[in-house]
Amino acid sequence: MADTRPTLLVVDDEPGIIAMVERFARIQGFDVIAHAGGRQLVAELPTMNCDVALVDLRMPEVSGLDVLRAIRDADPACQVILMTAHASVESAIEAVKLGALDYLSKPFDFERLGELLTNVREGLERRRRLLTADRELASRFQFCGMVGRSPVMQELFDIIRRLAPHVRTALVTGETGTGKELVARALHKLGGRRDKRFVASNCSAIVESLFESELFGHTRGAFTGASEAKPGMFELADGGTLFLDEIGELPLVMQAKLLRVVEYGEVQRVGATDTRRVDVRVIAATNRDLREEVRLGRFRQDLYYRLNIVEIALPPLRDRREDISYLAAAFIQDFAARFGKSIVGMSPGAERLLSNAPWPGNVRELRNTLERACMLTDGRMLSEREVLSALGGAARPAVAAPATASAQVARIAPPPRDLDRSQLEEVLQRVGGNKSAAARELGVSRRALYRRLENHGLH
Repeated sequence: MADTRPTLLVVDDEPGIIAMVERFARIQGFDVIAHAGGRQLVAELPTMNCDVALVDLRMPEVSGLDVLRAIRDADPACQVILMTAHASVESAIEAVKLGALDYLSKPFDFERLGELLTNVREGLERRRRLLTADRELASRFQFCGMVGRSPVMQELFDIIRRLAPHVRTALVTGETGTGKELVARALHKLGGRRDKRFVASNCSAIVESLFESELFGHTRGAFTGASEAKPGMFELADGGTLFLDEIGELPLVMQAKLLRVVEYGEVQRVGATDTRRVDVRVIAATNRDLREEVRLGRFRQDLYYRLNIVEIALPPLRDRREDISYLAAAFIQDFAARFGKSIVGMSPGAERLLSNAPWPGNVRELRNTLERACMLTDGRMLSEREVLSALGGAARPAVAAPATASAQVARIAPPPRDLDRSQLEEVLQRVGGNKSAAARELGVSRRALYRRLENHGLH
C-alpha cells in the first residue's frame, strides 16, 4: 500500500476546468477520477474510494454542498475542497460546517491548490506508515493469540511463561471477553503437555442433570438414553489439560466430586463401581468473585483453595486502552483476509471511537465490532460511520465526541490576532515559507493567515 497513489475526484460541469485540474493533480502524484456531477455521481460515490474531492459549488441538478453532504455520508474519510467563481461568506461557512477542508475561488491559485493536495498526500502517507507500523507491532507483541504492548499485558505474558512448565492447577479470573481461554491454551502450549490433548468445557452450557456424565462419563445403561458407554472430559484430557470455563456455575454437589478428582486423580463414571486413574492439568476460569461466592455459601471453600494454587487475573480492556490500536490492527488484518477485502486500517475518527468506547464485553466485543465493520465497508479504510454502525449506533462517550459545527468554525476561524509584518516575516522564514506550518505556529487558520499576508503585502 505504500506505493499506492492517492485518488482525487474532480466534480465540475465545465470540461475545461476538469482537464486543467486533472493535468495539475497528476503532476502532484494523484490518480484522478473526473465527473460532471448530477444524481449519477451521488449513486456512484460509495464505490469510488477517493481520498480527496475537488467539487464545484454551483452545478445543475445537484449542488456542490449536496455533493459534499453525500461524500460525508458515503466516505467520511474523504476530504473535500469546494471551488466556485461566486464565493460568499454564507456558502463558505456552510461548507465549513459540513466538514469541507477548504474553499477555493476561481480562477485558481494553483500554489494554494498544490499546497492543499500536498498536505492531503503527506497526511495519507503518514497514516499508511502508521497503520503499517501498528500491524507490525501487533505481530511483534502477539503472544499465543493474545496481543498486548501495555505493561500489564507484558507482565501477564511473563507470568504465563514462568508458570507453564510447572503449574498443575490454576484459576484464571477476569471479566467476560478478556481472553481467559487463550491464557489456558497458552499454559498448555508452553508446558510439558503440549503434545497431549487440550479439552475445553463450558460449565454454564451444560444442563445440570448432565454435569456428572459430561465430566466423568457414564456406563452403558446408567440412565435412560445411555445406550453406549461414554468417557467424560477428564478421561478425554488424560495426560493433557482440561479447561473448565465458568467454574462458578458448577452446582455444589458437583463441586464436591470435582474436588476429589483434582485431589486424587480418580474418576468414577456414572453407573460404574470402579474408579479410573487420570493425570490431568486442570485450569478453571470464572468471571465471578469466587471469594464472595464462598462467603455466600455458593462455592466450596476447599475447592476454591485447591484450584487457586495459582491465580492469573486478566485486566479489562478499559484498563489497557493503549492496546486497542494494536488489537484492532490484528483483527482488521484477519478479517480483510477472510472476507477478501483490501482493508488496510481505519480512519482517525474511527480509531478515536474505538479508543473511547466503554467495552463492557472487552476484547471479544472489540473483535465482534470490527468484524461487523469489515463486513460493512467497501473501502480501504474503516470509517467513523461504519464503526459507529457496528457499535450499534450507541451514543459516543463525551470524551470522544467530535466538535460541533460551531466548534469547528471556531477552530478554523479563531478570533483575529494582531500580527505585525515583522512577526509574519520571522515565522515564515523559520518554517521555510510553508504557509500551513506558519498558520499552525501562529494559532490561526490558513484563511486567516492569507488575509494577514495580503494586508501586509506579503502574499
